[in-house]
Amino acid sequence: MSPSVHRVRKLWVDVRAVAAVEFAIVLPFMLLLFVGGIELGNALAISVKVSQTAHTVADLVSRNACVTDSALSTMLGASTVTIAPYSAGSATVTVSEVSTDANGKPTVTWSKALNGSPRPVGQQITLPSALGTPSPANISLILGEVTFQYTPNLGYTFSGTIPIAESYYLFPRVSSVVQYPCS
Repeated sequence: MSPSVHRVRKLWVDVRAVAAVEFAIVLPFMLLLFVGGIELGNALAISVKVSQTAHTVADLVSRNACVTDSALSTMLGASTVTIAPYSAGSATVTVSEVSTDANGKPTVTWSKALNGSPRPVGQQITLPSALGTPSPANISLILGEVTFQYTPNLGYTFSGTIPIAESYYLFPRVSSVVQYPCS
């Protein structure tokens, strides 16, 4: 057997360091999957908290026939507990009453916000299609909205801040409208 064929054959059957080479090739992909899985899990957990917070704020307000400024501030403040353990400073929480006129045109009756600006009174809103098209006439709804500015721990350089938002509509429970401020 010639020496060159012998060396090629020896190289072909040599399996030393194959595992290390395979590990070096696979490691970046595994780290990417690991970090991506953690970030995706965090984003999904925050999304659940955002949805729960929007529902809680709308639910608290819808249980009243009339709310004062301090009561609304307290209800909005409850969102900091609902969204915990995530920072409430990264969330904008808004609660509004949306009323439709005789033609079914929905507009904001009143609004209050935490860490942001409330919706302007009289602003036209598009209601969910589940309520019907055109919108039902002469109804009032409580709209809870939460937007969380999610900053990925490791992916910030690639994606920046990602807004995670949810809105929730509820009918008032005690009366046909929730008055604000109380008269």
